[in-house]
Amino acid sequence: MRRHRIVMFLVSAWLAASTAHAMAGEVGLFYTSGQPQTEFAGNEIRAALKIRGDAAIAGDLLQLPKAMQQIRIAIAANGEESRQIDGVFHCADLKSGISSQSYAIRKAISGRLTTYIVLAADASGAMYGGLDVAEAIRLDALTSLHDSDHTPFISRRGIKFNIPLDARTPSYSDAGDSAQQNIPEMWSADFWHEFLDEMARQRLNTLTLWNLHPFPSIVKVPEYPDVALADVMRTTLPFDTSYALTGRDMVRPAQLAHLETLKKMTIEEKIKFWQEVMDYAHDRGIDVYLFTWNVFTWAAEGKYGITNDQTNPITVDYFRKSVRQTLLTYPRLAGIGITAGENMQNLTGEASKENWLLNTYGAAIADVKRLQPERSIVLIHRLNQATVKPVVEAWKSYTEPFDLEYKYSVAHMYSSPTPPFAKHDLADLPHGMHAWITARNDDIYNYRWGDPDYAREYIRNLPGPEVRAGFLVGSDGLIWGREFTSTEPDSPRQLFIKKQWYSLMMWGRLSFEPDVPDTLFERTLDIRFPEAAPGKLFAAMAAASKIIPQVTRFFWSGNDLAWFPEACISHPSHKGFYTVKDFIGGAVMPGSGIVNIRAYADAVSQNKSVDGISPPQVAAALRDYATQTLKLVNEMPQQVTDKELRLTLGDLNAMAHLGNYYADKIMGATDVALYNATGDSGQQQSSMKTLEAALQEWNQYAAIATVQYRPQLLTRIGYVDLNALTAKVQQDIEIARNWKRSP
Repeated sequence: MRRHRIVMFLVSAWLAASTAHAMAGEVGLFYTSGQPQTEFAGNEIRAALKIRGDAAIAGDLLQLPKAMQQIRIAIAANGEESRQIDGVFHCADLKSGISSQSYAIRKAISGRLTTYIVLAADASGAMYGGLDVAEAIRLDALTSLHDSDHTPFISRRGIKFNIPLDARTPSYSDAGDSAQQNIPEMWSADFWHEFLDEMARQRLNTLTLWNLHPFPSIVKVPEYPDVALADVMRTTLPFDTSYALTGRDMVRPAQLAHLETLKKMTIEEKIKFWQEVMDYAHDRGIDVYLFTWNVFTWAAEGKYGITNDQTNPITVDYFRKSVRQTLLTYPRLAGIGITAGENMQNLTGEASKENWLLNTYGAAIADVKRLQPERSIVLIHRLNQATVKPVVEAWKSYTEPFDLEYKYSVAHMYSSPTPPFAKHDLADLPHGMHAWITARNDDIYNYRWGDPDYAREYIRNLPGPEVRAGFLVGSDGLIWGREFTSTEPDSPRQLFIKKQWYSLMMWGRLSFEPDVPDTLFERTLDIRFPEAAPGKLFAAMAAASKIIPQVTRFFWSGNDLAWFPEACISHPSHKGFYTVKDFIGGAVMPGSGIVNIRAYADAVSQNKSVDGISPPQVAAALRDYATQTLKLVNEMPQQVTDKELRLTLGDLNAMAHLGNYYADKIMGATDVALYNATGDSGQQQSSMKTLEAALQEWNQYAAIATVQYRPQLLTRIGYVDLNALTAKVQQDIEIARNWKRSP
């Protein structure tokens, strides 16, 4: 009997040890090694397991049937591997006819063994499925995974990135602090690896790089060898607001006389660098496109007879050879985007805009296709300074892949989730032709944004796949490199897209699958910021993020240079600071259903009904969003140890006071308009009182914001200093006090 008990004890001890060995501490991770996208997903799973104290025991898919870990994760990177796993676990197959990037997650339980399986159509699908598993581990939700199928709602999802390569080859946005600070980052492999990894995590698979005239910095053209530039240089002269908003004087002789060398590089080393960047992008499932404006010849002008003149045959030949050589040098380059501006003349004949583009970019692609007939090269013609019909007519003989590109919300994606402009602007798009939809964020540069309801509605209302070629988000007035305004920066400074990880997560994940539930975003915030009360940060982010879209719908100026809601300003050459008088005369966003202040005052003074959303209703909505935000922020701990959480709460407080400022300004402007329409002096007194309240809100806003962010020069807006603008805010009170009634 005693011997029996000893044997039983030893058996029990062995079983317990075996179970402990196969459980929490060790998780089996199986995939075919050597595939970069799967390796990336595998590393993300390892990192997630490490955070919770577990370790991944890696193996090949062939080892999976014999593995004894209680938890096993398998990733099949293609249809053949998916079928092999199906044969072992008899789980539901991938759906037939699925598109690239698609994947399925299956959960197989056999006794005490649980296997989480990713079945994928291709390497990108395997990566995205693996990232889903890694995310579930981080969110402590692995056991909640269930059988599911995933296919992209939008097949090409990406970023518009203006790249400041060099003082001699600037981007469209170089007359600003963020561009100048980011020049060296454009030549850092560490920067691009971190950037591309983050894109992949957020399910973004397209990177578009925009520059006025990039060729001298990235390629050596055999016919024009002396155009190629060695080294990376930046001017030591400060920029100001005098630069043309078309980019036409982005390089001035005085700048070229004051250059500093940031990095010594031969053109051959530069080429190798960008080839590696594009290879790395490919390894994350990301296609790279190059976009240009025309005609710019920085660094080439004056050499070989090259000029900006559209009628110059040497310039035509130079561009054709440069585009050809760029495509030959970078086999990973998926396509070229072109602009019929900002430096083109409205000529006729062979020198017309479209013929010039056809004889340069179009001819260059044809040259490459003769050498590489199997290669697919997409040419994307922007509809900036162009319209559909003339472009289609001019390019009707072009036989290679041809798309258009369209600024969907003009420059303000944070305005309305249903902008009305595409219905008219794309009405003439021929059947079978597609347009890339670009959502420009020239609204919010500093503050962290996150409203999944807005993003989801925006994405669901985009033109459908019969029109849409892809979806891009990005800015013209700010470089999406590293941030350079934080008063307590990380070292190195944080990537803009990592600071804005929450908003990028929404745009990336929801453009892949709009049905992703809010619970994912809420849980992500709760796990990332355990000091915040569960659910409250999610709700506060959503409330605060409604403020700027509401303001921009009410006070609409479509171009980026004409409206920057963080500071109530435009470029100095446009209006500068918008006063209460400007708000009285301001326009509302088309299709918003909002009634402007003038029309409202006229209706009230004539005892007529108001057909639409009135200015007081807009102000009330802004106040409600601000009140919700402040209440939720105040319900969270006020002293937190997590720096990112503290700065996020600061952003929310700032946006709430900005919302209250605009609410008071709108009501102050409305009172002035009513006084003008009715002569009721009580309205004038009310306006001054309300604008005094607006000043107090601005003071609180500026105080909070400037603790976290320093002033900066923005290329499309000018110098932004919230404290300096306080005097302008105060002048609104005097405008109301001294208002003279007019008919």
